[in-house]
Amino acid sequence: MQLVCGKTTLDLTTPQVMGILNTTPDSFSDGGSYYQGGNLNLDIALRRAEQMCAEGATLIDIGGESTRPGADPVTEQQELDRVVPMVEAISRRLDVVISVDTSTAAVMRESAAAGAGLINDVRALTRDGALEAAAAAGLPVCVMHMQGEPGTMQAQPEYGNVVAEVREYLMQRMGACIAAGIPQNQVVLDPGFGFGKNDDHNLELLRHLSNLAPADVPLLVGMSRKSMVGRLLNREVDERLPGSLALAMLSAQRGSHIIRVHDVAATVDVLRMQQLVDAPGAVPVETLK
Repeated sequence: MQLVCGKTTLDLTTPQVMGILNTTPDSFSDGGSYYQGGNLNLDIALRRAEQMCAEGATLIDIGGESTRPGADPVTEQQELDRVVPMVEAISRRLDVVISVDTSTAAVMRESAAAGAGLINDVRALTRDGALEAAAAAGLPVCVMHMQGEPGTMQAQPEYGNVVAEVREYLMQRMGACIAAGIPQNQVVLDPGFGFGKNDDHNLELLRHLSNLAPADVPLLVGMSRKSMVGRLLNREVDERLPGSLALAMLSAQRGSHIIRVHDVAATVDVLRMQQLVDAPGAVPVETLK
């Protein structure tokens, strides 16, 4: 399985690691890490991107709008100012697929022109103009399931059958992408762990991850440092690495193709070991030396 991301083609026969680069002042884990005096410092953010690439990330996901529960909305211009310069800087310096975590049509258009290789939308291209902008960009898209909106999604999520309902929604959005002119082999699906789901919902989705998409459609999974790890293991954000690594391995074993994480080096090691055991020959042993 391959995913053509602009000038780069990703081999998804082994899980790929997507490093998170939030250019927001209020994201739940790394919010504000790249700000000085209230302004985004591109040099600091770029050094972090370089580090993640050196650690084995094949994608960098840039987000300019926090989608944590209760997050404040941002204007289109604020998001453009946070995202596009970062895309331009990484595109000039690093050989990596740049993913843009956005629901905004203008950000999709400007980021594609600046060198992005993937559009990653938590709202599954449902905002006005988003589907058309994504199709015009000619890039692969990742569409995610979310019940509700970030500000209210965790208030009281309810499902009759969470696996069936999430799969049905993802299939509907993939159909909308195809109808808009995005080829099926350029669509990635994300079940949206923690987006309008309680812990039981999240665990049930993970148990049945391989049932959420057809075998020829790639899955992206993001559970790194999320509050579900904190609640289930009673851990603060900076204590969630072991739980996050366990979830990365479990999701890889259940068929995820792209794993979105904060801790790239540790996740790469875990996935290499998982591949050595579960897919002999997929990862050369010398990569562990």
